[in-house]
Amino acid sequence: MLIRNKKASDCSESQITDESVYLNRRQFMKVTGGVVLGVGNIGHVAAALQEGNPLSPSPSLKSSFQNIVETAYGRSEKVSPYDVATSYNNFYEFGYGKSDPKEKSSQLQTRPWTITVEGEAGKTGVFDLDDIIKESLLEERIYRLRCVEAWSMVIPWVGVSLATVLKRFDPTSKAKYVYFETLYDPKQMPGQRGNGLDWPYREGLRIDEAMNPLAMLAVGMYGSILPNQNGAPVRLVLPWKYGFKSIKSIVKIRFVETMPETTWSLLAPSEYGFYANVNPNVDHPRWSQKQERRLPGGVLFPNVVETKMFNGYEEDVASLYAGMDLKRFY
Repeated sequence: MLIRNKKASDCSESQITDESVYLNRRQFMKVTGGVVLGVGNIGHVAAALQEGNPLSPSPSLKSSFQNIVETAYGRSEKVSPYDVATSYNNFYEFGYGKSDPKEKSSQLQTRPWTITVEGEAGKTGVFDLDDIIKESLLEERIYRLRCVEAWSMVIPWVGVSLATVLKRFDPTSKAKYVYFETLYDPKQMPGQRGNGLDWPYREGLRIDEAMNPLAMLAVGMYGSILPNQNGAPVRLVLPWKYGFKSIKSIVKIRFVETMPETTWSLLAPSEYGFYANVNPNVDHPRWSQKQERRLPGGVLFPNVVETKMFNGYEEDVASLYAGMDLKRFY
């Protein structure tokens, strides 16, 4: 498993959310198949949740994980409250309001779930999610999430390295980019019945970005399975990029030779570029990107922090963009 030492990019204590808010929520021990989790092997966030006061069970807190390996990613940070991270979301497949995903996603069926792998790779076909992501590889990584709308959170994800998964499909030398696609099912995803976006949702990465150790395929958060509103059953997590790059409910991966078209760069190319790297020096045409609201925060006294280059992960990813004009390739 990938174990990292703490780096200077970690948030300071003054910039992160109070840990006490989430420590009082119990992680319930209800597990698929009747297996009971052991506190000692499911990650430190899950263990902390289990030590809290018992509250009413929430369906989104059921877990199917027996082992989550702790890593050093973000261990110095205090995470945002679970209730905030699962109720303030952008997932337009369920609506355009921040509460719509939580209110309208409960009927999404996430099992069984398959992912189609296509393109420039030695192994292609339709694969069951459980065959792609092995439970034995699950890690807990605490990452900052920065939305292009200038708000942010700190979230403990559970998942695997994206590179580990992609390498299994033996991408060829022609695979310069990786394309991802979200489930298209208007019956389950009411937001897809409208014409606001060109469905299905599409995203892409350069192959070297996809292979960067920070890139992650997440199947859980806060020690539990992903709630539907957060992209269940599997989503990308790319902490150095704006949140819209971290595509949710993935059903297709395609290795391609040329830069793929992506949803937001097609809809508004002057506002949302292909790279979408967090960059306080390049403002959105309609607002500044120099600061962000770290959630939660009050209406009168919002928790405003300075935005860092590459969301504070510059040491890990800056080499990917050496020599590039980041104002042009935004």
